[in-house]
Amino acid sequence: MPLTVLIVDDEPLAREGLRALVSRDPEVGTIREAMDGRGAVAAIRECNPDIVFLDVQMPEMDGLAVVRTIGAEYMPTLVFVTAHDDYAIQAFEMNALDYLLKPVMEERFVKALAKAKDRLRSKGAATSDLQIAGLLETIASAQAYLRRLAVRSAGKTVFVDVDELDWAQGAENYVELHAGRVKHLLHATMNTLERSLDPEKFLRIHRSIIVNIGRIKDLQPGVHGEYSVTLRDGTRLQAGRTYSGRLRALANNGF
Repeated sequence: MPLTVLIVDDEPLAREGLRALVSRDPEVGTIREAMDGRGAVAAIRECNPDIVFLDVQMPEMDGLAVVRTIGAEYMPTLVFVTAHDDYAIQAFEMNALDYLLKPVMEERFVKALAKAKDRLRSKGAATSDLQIAGLLETIASAQAYLRRLAVRSAGKTVFVDVDELDWAQGAENYVELHAGRVKHLLHATMNTLERSLDPEKFLRIHRSIIVNIGRIKDLQPGVHGEYSVTLRDGTRLQAGRTYSGRLRALANNGF
C-alpha cells in the first residue's frame, strides 16, 4: 500500500527540498505539507500519515509542541528536522530517534527514510512511543539556548561557539555570522536564530541584524528615533526604527 508522508516546515524552500527528495521514492503515494505547527496537528489528525518529517524550530507552535498536542502514543513514525547541532540533537541521539540536519543532504535523507520504513514494517510503534516520550522529558530539562552553531562549508562542518559571535546578518534563508575576522554562512532564518540565542546575551536590532550585547561599545540616537550601533571592533550597524525600544531599554542602567 502506498505510503502517505507529511512534511512540516515553516520555510517554503525547506519544504520544497524535502518534497523533491520524498517524491523520488516509489513507495510513497501521497505527500502532504504543513507550514506551521497548527497545520501539522490538523494534517496528522485528518490524514493519519505513515511518516512525518517534522521541523523542530517553528514560530508559535514548534515541532515538540506538535508532539505534545497529538500525544507521543498517537504520533506517526517521526523523523525530526533541525537547523541546530546542539542540545536538541543530543536529545534525539540519547533517545535513539532519527533526525535530519539542515541543509538536508540526499544521502542522509535516504538513510532516514529507509529507517522510518523499516520501523513501519516491524511495527515498532510501542518502542517509538517510549523514545518520543523520553525525548520530550530530555528536552524539557535541557539548556534552552544554543552554545554553538554547526555550519556546513566545503564538504565539512565547522562549529562556531556562540560566545565568539559578534553579530549576524540575515540574507533570505541564510545568516552571515561574524566572529572576529571570520565570516560563516549558516543555513537558517533570522527568526530561527533569534529564538535559539540567549536574549540576555543577544539582541535583534533590525529585521536582518542580531548583535552580541557584550560587543556593543556605544549607541548614537538618530533624528527619527533610530539608533546607530558601534561595536568594540569599530563595526557600525544601523538599527531599525521598530527595534528602538529594545536599545533604549539597553541604554538604561536599571537603577
